[in-house]
Amino acid sequence: MNIAEIAQRRYTTKAFDPSRKIPEASLEQIRELLRNAPSSVNSQPWHFIIAGSEAGKAQVAQGMHGPYAYNEPKVRNASHVVVLCVRDTLDDAHLSAVVDQEERDGRFATPDNKATQDNTRRFFVGLHQKDYADERQWMEKQVYLAFGSLLFAAGALAIDACPMEGFDAEALDTALGLREKGLRSVAVIALGYRSAEDFNAKLPKSRLPATAVISEI
Repeated sequence: MNIAEIAQRRYTTKAFDPSRKIPEASLEQIRELLRNAPSSVNSQPWHFIIAGSEAGKAQVAQGMHGPYAYNEPKVRNASHVVVLCVRDTLDDAHLSAVVDQEERDGRFATPDNKATQDNTRRFFVGLHQKDYADERQWMEKQVYLAFGSLLFAAGALAIDACPMEGFDAEALDTALGLREKGLRSVAVIALGYRSAEDFNAKLPKSRLPATAVISEI
């Protein structure tokens, strides 16, 4: 795998071919990538909604109105749409579920190891909940790790993608019933295959030169 070639090839798709669908084998890889995305102290403060049915995409499209209407065709014509959500808070139930899963997965040789891991995670969570009072912002940073991982994975799977922050979060949360589940939408990624109308596919990629953004010491 040539990761530089993938990074050069992938781009933000502006128009999707509604007749082309992502194979199930690729979708399964995407699910596993999201589930295994990295997060600070393995806090996993997220939930991912994958809309692949017409009804599901129509729900997501309810957040694409008014000044965001330009994104509605992308949602409706994409093969699948992923809504990346953040939890309202890292509460005791969630933190206990994480450490219990780590135990089931065999990460602890002794009960003391489990307690140390749990206490360390709760220490950092407490810093952001109380001392820094920036828990929501901190959790969203973890969601964006998954966001970037998904974009690169799509490129590696030869799947076109369009990352979106242009949507009415309140309307989308209502359409998906997120608030009742203790979740809020953060970002959306449309996945599928470009159509002939995708003007961006014909344009050269543009980035600042390496000397402007990379220093080596």
